[in-house]
Amino acid sequence: MQWAIERRIVVGYTTHTIKRATHTRQQGEDDVDVLTMKELLETGVHFGHRTRKWNPKMSRYIFTERKGIHIIDLEQTVTLFKKAYYYVRDNAAEGKEILFIGTKKQVQTTILEEAQRCGAHYVNRRWLGGTLTNFQTIKHSIDRMKELERMIEDGTIEHIPNKEASKLRRELAKLARNLDGLRNMQRVPDLMYVIDPDVEANPVHEANLLGIPVIAIVDTNCDPDPIDFPIPGNDDAIKATKLITSRIADAVIEGREGRQGEPQQAAPAPAATDEPKADEPASESAPAEDAPAKDAPAEDTPVEDAPVEDAPAEDAPAEDAPAEAEQQKPAEETEAVDEGVVPADAVEEKTEPEVDPEAEVAPEPEPEASTEETVEAVGEAEAKPEPEEEKGE
Repeated sequence: MQWAIERRIVVGYTTHTIKRATHTRQQGEDDVDVLTMKELLETGVHFGHRTRKWNPKMSRYIFTERKGIHIIDLEQTVTLFKKAYYYVRDNAAEGKEILFIGTKKQVQTTILEEAQRCGAHYVNRRWLGGTLTNFQTIKHSIDRMKELERMIEDGTIEHIPNKEASKLRRELAKLARNLDGLRNMQRVPDLMYVIDPDVEANPVHEANLLGIPVIAIVDTNCDPDPIDFPIPGNDDAIKATKLITSRIADAVIEGREGRQGEPQQAAPAPAATDEPKADEPASESAPAEDAPAKDAPAEDTPVEDAPVEDAPAEDAPAEDAPAEAEQQKPAEETEAVDEGVVPADAVEEKTEPEVDPEAEVAPEPEPEASTEETVEAVGEAEAKPEPEEEKGE
């Protein structure tokens, strides 16, 4: 019977909502279906609490009441969720951290899976008072948990008495149950996502004290005032919370992927700006490189001056002059011999004598007559009268 009542409510609400949405919806550049009306209806996000348990501050988000149950206006849910989605994505792109919180039994698994999928911090067991406002103390507890884990990994705990080792294991189990989702949190988070702020009143209060923006699924029994980005919806149904939480995790992943893609896209930009700078030295150095080409004729000038270098070749006859002089000396000597001025023996003696290698000892040459004596001898020979042939006859 209850199912039939809910079915009629869903059918009637769906028909009215779709007709209303077709008239009021405006298409735009930012109108992206990050969450559709059909998905919300299928998962039961529109179901609220009983009318006697409602919070009057949620009246602006309530569409109608059917059979003692409030029906949430899904048009506002889609609009507010889209606003929260883009806010989470932009902050994740800036490198900010988000904390997922949901300690109710039906949402513990959802918080654990989605937070691990997007790499966010989470609390799904118990919220320790002062986790944000007294984070330094919580940080010491996290360090203690990591220390106990190292003791178990390296085998140090095996050398401790069994009673003490058992006590340390119980301590580790208690710390891991409450702080396992915060082991990588080095500072207070920048955003907080909460399921059912009525149950999670303490983390919401601490976030408000520190000025941390809060994104939360608010049901008809919650107070939306402390929430910065309320998402009206059913916070008890597993499928409803799974749908909204998975889309928030998608926003975190999308923002971080965009952050990782920025350096790759920004890398060509400096290169493009630096290209003119790289070309400027090239253009400045181009004339310097072309200068040798223009000065090439200067390098060819030695070719024009080649005749100057060949000048010694023209002077070569001057160098050959001694050779001609030496050739003229024998000619003069032969003329002197013919005239009788110099004896032929003197000229022949100037030539280098051939040395017989078989000769053991060369005889000492006879002392040659000096030139003056030869000249006197020649003069006396000319002075003597030639004998008359006739007398001899």
